[in-house]
Order: sequence, then structure tokens, then C-alpha cells
Amino acid sequence: MVLLALFLIILLVIVFVVGAWFVGIYNKLVSERNEVKNSFSQIDVQLKRRYDLIPNLINTVKGYMTHERETLENITKLRQQAINISDDNVASKSKVESLLSQSLKSVFALAENYPDLKASQNFVQLQEELASTENKISFARQYYNDSVMKFNTSVELFPNSIVAGMCGFSKSEFFEVENPEERQNVKVSF
Repeated sequence: MVLLALFLIILLVIVFVVGAWFVGIYNKLVSERNEVKNSFSQIDVQLKRRYDLIPNLINTVKGYMTHERETLENITKLRQQAINISDDNVASKSKVESLLSQSLKSVFALAENYPDLKASQNFVQLQEELASTENKISFARQYYNDSVMKFNTSVELFPNSIVAGMCGFSKSEFFEVENPEERQNVKVSF
């Protein structure tokens, strides 16, 4: 009887320790997954800011760049595509954002040919705001990718991988730029 009671106590302690271990790992994975979601929404905040600045840029530039209509229309189209992509499609969002950054670079490069545009106070202010926004996007992407790396490492490490597999945790995608030229920030200095 004493031996049976001792066996039950040991069994309960083992069950408690394993349960506490399981709950601890599960809570850590949930916390890191939420950090990934939060960091992605920080990118979205900055992208939204950029989306809001683009129509102002297009309107400012339109009057000066009469021959560059195709470039301006492409930026507008890419902006709309980027807005329409769902947040859970990181790869597509990353690709369209890279194309949008490239298109913005081309607008600023074309602006070199329009001295009146470069002198416009509106254009200069938009230029500064876009440069600031691009920096914030870059920092938000870095934070997101750091969060993804931390979460993915937790999902892959043993014994966390057991809990992750049982509870449906899967690795997250990095926010990557595909073209090496696109790794550059939009150059907005004249």
C-alpha cells in the first residue's frame, strides 16, 4: 500500500513536470508567434504611410512630368496591388513592395530631368517624408525578420518541435527582397 502510494506520487510528479514543460513551451511559442504577427503589422503601418504618400507624389509630379505618364500609372497600379494583397501572403506582398520601391526610384531618377520639379517645396517635402518612411519600412522589416527567425528557431528546436507539431505551429516566412538592386532604399536626395 505504501509502495503503491509512493508510485502514484512519483507518477503525479512526473505528469505535473511534463505538463508544466508542455505548457511552458506552448506559451513561449504563442508569445513568439504573436510577436511575429505584431512585427508584420508594424511593416503594414509603414507601408500604409507610404501608400498614403504616393498619391500626393503622383499629383505633385504629374504637372511637371508630362512625358512620364507610363511610370506614374505603373506606380499607381503597383500601389493598388500592394494594398489588395492579404497580410498572410508575405511572399507576394514582399514581391509587390519590391516592385513599388523600384518604381519610386525611377520617379526620383526621372525628376533629375525636371529642375522646376526639384525646386518645388511640395516635392521636396514629399521626398523627405518618403525617405523617412523607407527607413522606417526597412527597420520594421528587420524587426519582423528577427521575430520570424526567433520563432522559427523555437519551432525547429528539440523538444519544442514536438509541442509545435502537436499544436499546429509552423514556420513563418521571411520578408525578403528577391532582386539585389531592390535591397537598396529609395534614393530621394537631389
